[in-house]
Amino acid sequence: MGNEAGQPLARAELRPLIDGSRDRPLLFAPDGVPLSRGEFLARVRAVAARLPQATHVINLCERRDAFIIGLCAAASRGQVTLLPPSRADDVVAEVQSRHPGSYRMGDAMPDGTHGDVDVHVDPAAQGIDGDDPLINPDTVLVIGFTSGSTGAPMAYPKTFAGFRISTAQNVAALDGLLAPGEQFSVVATVPPQHMYGMELSVLLPLVGPAAVHAGRPFFPQDIAAALAQVPAPRLLVTTPLHLRALVESGVELPELKVVVTATAPLPQEIAAAAETRYRCEVREMFGSTETCVIAARRTARDNEWTLLPGVELRPQAEGTLVLRESLPQPVLLADLVELAADGRRFALRGRSADVLEIAGKRASLADLTRRLQQVPGIRDGVMVQVAADAQGVRRLFAIVVADTDLGDEDILAALRRSSDPVFLPRRIFRVDALPRNETGKLPRAEIDAIIERALKARSSR
Repeated sequence: MGNEAGQPLARAELRPLIDGSRDRPLLFAPDGVPLSRGEFLARVRAVAARLPQATHVINLCERRDAFIIGLCAAASRGQVTLLPPSRADDVVAEVQSRHPGSYRMGDAMPDGTHGDVDVHVDPAAQGIDGDDPLINPDTVLVIGFTSGSTGAPMAYPKTFAGFRISTAQNVAALDGLLAPGEQFSVVATVPPQHMYGMELSVLLPLVGPAAVHAGRPFFPQDIAAALAQVPAPRLLVTTPLHLRALVESGVELPELKVVVTATAPLPQEIAAAAETRYRCEVREMFGSTETCVIAARRTARDNEWTLLPGVELRPQAEGTLVLRESLPQPVLLADLVELAADGRRFALRGRSADVLEIAGKRASLADLTRRLQQVPGIRDGVMVQVAADAQGVRRLFAIVVADTDLGDEDILAALRRSSDPVFLPRRIFRVDALPRNETGKLPRAEIDAIIERALKARSSR
């Protein structure tokens, strides 16, 4: 391991991969049994010893403890972890083709389809003794890929130093929730491969005050069971989709200190209902693969976002420039914001690609989608503007998951009460479920495919 000039780095310049004392709990097995930092590092060394020589690895581990052990094992061997936007075969193959010589790492699966190397996590297994792995802070730890919800996935390298800075800022966003010497017990419903999942359920236990449950519960009963297996203070890392399902399920949860949500807009009524039901704060994070988390708010009572310490925004005509110490250079996001006078708070005004201009009037697809989802009887939905047709017209469509007794005219009548008529959808397409990925986002290619199939079906009648 060397510096940019190719000279070996002095040991004092290197940093440990994992912070804290040897006895600090770092992980909780699926049955809630804690794994200490010392035991964790022994397993990291055991996995690292059998990794192949390579520059890059695709970590496909489903279990969070396996993912974290595999990530640290690869880093200790100088290997960069690739995080595809999904585990779909074609997506993984595309990422692997862009990094020749990379290999796949996964959990131990009977058919062996998840990896060239399997990460075994057996609480009774013995690890390998040795020194703690150290890493050059400027080393690229992972390369994250955007979800493809707005186009082709793009790659964004993340250094260990940058991650340490952004994690410290995420901890600051949770200020006031921990007593001195306490650490969070994290249960997360999001995959560790997603940047939000990486930040709040992987980096937080590695270099912050937290230990994390090994699983990724999906159904409300599973989330409750996982929370019951870890000690207070508990932090639930989830998405608006999962939080809505939790609130509507009526399932009781163990005492929570805070719920954190991201990946999609959180309706204020869901945030308020969750705070009332679970008697804790709900904090919504705002960020991206490109920038990591940059702002937070308590959605039940705040409309504006507050920037994390050290983050600066500069509104541009085509979006918003993000500046922070953890970024090698400023990043331009497509989000349009309105900064408050103090420069630390802002309101979202849509995305540059989402802004519609029809008959001299303007609206954003995000706001129109929000209004569509608020129509009684619609369980999920999205507004989409399609590419221009032969006449140069870009039509607005709605795709909905709705109750069978809710007619198209009922939907349009409800939208007329909240939207200008020029922004009503020309057609409404019904589906059994929207093709949301693991974090609740909608890849644009799959939305376009739904519309194409629906239009072909109509034209053939």
